[in-house]
Amino acid sequence: MKARYLILSATCILISASSCKKTDKNDTTTEIPEISVATPIIDSIVLHKTYPGLLGASDHADIVARVNGTLLAVNYKSGSYVKKGQVLFTIESTKYRDAVQQAQASLATAKSQLEYATKNYQALSEALKSDAVSQIEVIQAKANMEQAAASVKNAEAVLSQANLNLSYCTVKAPIDGYMASNLVNVGEYISGEGSPVNLSHIYDNKKMTAVFNIEDAQYEEMIGQNGGMSHDLYRNVPIKFAQPLPHSYTADLTYQSPTINSSTGTLQLKGSITNIDNELKDGMYITVELPYGVNPKAILIKDSSIGTDQLGKYVYVVNDSDKVVYTPIKIGEIYQDSLRVVNEGLNPSDRYVTEALLSVRNGMTVKPELTK
Repeated sequence: MKARYLILSATCILISASSCKKTDKNDTTTEIPEISVATPIIDSIVLHKTYPGLLGASDHADIVARVNGTLLAVNYKSGSYVKKGQVLFTIESTKYRDAVQQAQASLATAKSQLEYATKNYQALSEALKSDAVSQIEVIQAKANMEQAAASVKNAEAVLSQANLNLSYCTVKAPIDGYMASNLVNVGEYISGEGSPVNLSHIYDNKKMTAVFNIEDAQYEEMIGQNGGMSHDLYRNVPIKFAQPLPHSYTADLTYQSPTINSSTGTLQLKGSITNIDNELKDGMYITVELPYGVNPKAILIKDSSIGTDQLGKYVYVVNDSDKVVYTPIKIGEIYQDSLRVVNEGLNPSDRYVTEALLSVRNGMTVKPELTK
């Protein structure tokens, strides 16, 4: 009995020692993590509101056929740049050359008749002085002369129209620009006399026009309070694209509609853009960042430090006790691609977590490392 008691006592001592060891291990102090924090940047910035818009070539034109005939040649390559006056299309001209020759002959005949009628009238006028002819004969000669003069003018007009029609057989570029694909192929018959037939389109892309609409109330706030479009705010309006382009672009606002569209309650604005290296194309969708004022003391933080949950936007702030505080905020526009304007929820002196948002939680104690 005594031996059994000694064995049990020894077993209890071993269990107790093992239990003590485990407790010591669990009591090891957890290391406080180092977390990067920063204070907001306070700066004067121009405030913008974004609007969808569309780009268009400032100068463009339809290339049309105004005569009838078979298309003999297309004298350009689709997409190529052409100069004003360059031949683009050649249309069969036999019919119109014949018309010019007929008109020239008719004009020659009319001039000959006018010359005869004029001399006849002059001769009869002299004869009337000696009563060799009657007054009625002189009046008739004068009428014949005036009729012949009118015939000359009519023949000149017919010849001018014939020459014009003949010139339409050679279709030339009305402006400098880039050519679209031809809509009519060589060998096809064109009926352009009754109604012009579209052959192609030309775009001068050196200058582009940004077209967009703003609300009438926004117009009053953005432009009305700033003295209209002559204000310097509207000289270099930022333009953005769905995908970044090699160059950045701004628009100089040049036009505002004189009326508000009553069905939409919007006002149309237009801006001129210089097209660098022909990167911009007619019909491109854009985003216009229209300035409407200046915030002299904007609160700016890194956009990557902002989280999103079902309640909206938030940041983690480290308080004076080095504890993490979940802080809801209201944000504004992006600034310089990486900073975000905070309109509400953050003070200039607050330290916010800049990295490892998933590694921190509300109420957690951290060791803040201040970064710029």
